[in-house]
Amino acid sequence: MALSRPTDQPTAERVRAQIQRKRSDTTGTVFKWTLLLALLLSLTILAVLIVDVTTDGWSFLSGDIGAFLQGTLRSRPDDPVLGVHQGLVGSFWIAVMVAALSFPIGIGSAIYLEEYATRNRFTRFIEVNIRNLAGVPSVVYGLLGLYIFVENVGFMSAFTGGRQTALSGGLTIAILVLPIVIITAQEAVRAVPQALKEGAYGVGATRWEVTRTQILPYAAPGILTGTLLSMSRAIGEAAPLIVIGAVSGRLGNDPGFFAFDQLDDAFTAMPIVITTWTRQPEDEFRQAAAAAIVVLLVFVLVLNATAIFLRNYFEKKRG
Repeated sequence: MALSRPTDQPTAERVRAQIQRKRSDTTGTVFKWTLLLALLLSLTILAVLIVDVTTDGWSFLSGDIGAFLQGTLRSRPDDPVLGVHQGLVGSFWIAVMVAALSFPIGIGSAIYLEEYATRNRFTRFIEVNIRNLAGVPSVVYGLLGLYIFVENVGFMSAFTGGRQTALSGGLTIAILVLPIVIITAQEAVRAVPQALKEGAYGVGATRWEVTRTQILPYAAPGILTGTLLSMSRAIGEAAPLIVIGAVSGRLGNDPGFFAFDQLDDAFTAMPIVITTWTRQPEDEFRQAAAAAIVVLLVFVLVLNATAIFLRNYFEKKRG
């Protein structure tokens, strides 16, 4: 069957004219402006919330912010040592446990599922359940952590001391964000070009060498983006910590950031501090809660900035 030649002069001119012709795309224009409107609306809501919270907590933020950061939970809002230090310490250790447990286990699980596991019904069953677990309400994870790490008599409760400690809370939050880490890491590993892996196998590299030298460096930016999102969720979760038994009142001690013995002691965290203060009838407590929200935002931004720095570093290294 004879085929028409697209390169003859009349056809080429018609194609060029068709491409260069400016057509009226009403639907596309409406869609574009709808997206822009949604973006502006989201940014406006975010800006209003930040301004409102900052304004409410300005009396604490504009004063001695150092004293507020180093202060502790008190029963009176006019107490000069009222502050969020204990909440920051608790949130810091929760972030440490999430990074130390969820990230290695989650990234390792994702690499195994994508590169080593046999594709069969059992593998697909596991992946479907991981995705379902990512959508389970956080309070359910709180009940699970309460049963496993606090109340149940077993090796895990023996490991945590069977008490409502920072270790129990950190392990619960680590389990909560684990499905998110696995899913995002899987997507990042899946995005590695097949030709890159085939080229490495072609020069005689083993599967471990391909994983270490090709897959992990290429997928690192995507993996770090996922860990960034999971860390932000871990820091802001309050419901599981309430169920676990985080202290919402005064703590008996005021440990430092790197005091390891506090892992076996009662604890609180920034979301718990904020929730508790907003329930108080005094306006000063609500102003302190607004200031604590700003501090928590800055705390999360610092963690996110670190993750973004690492992501950009690996992107440049990947070229």
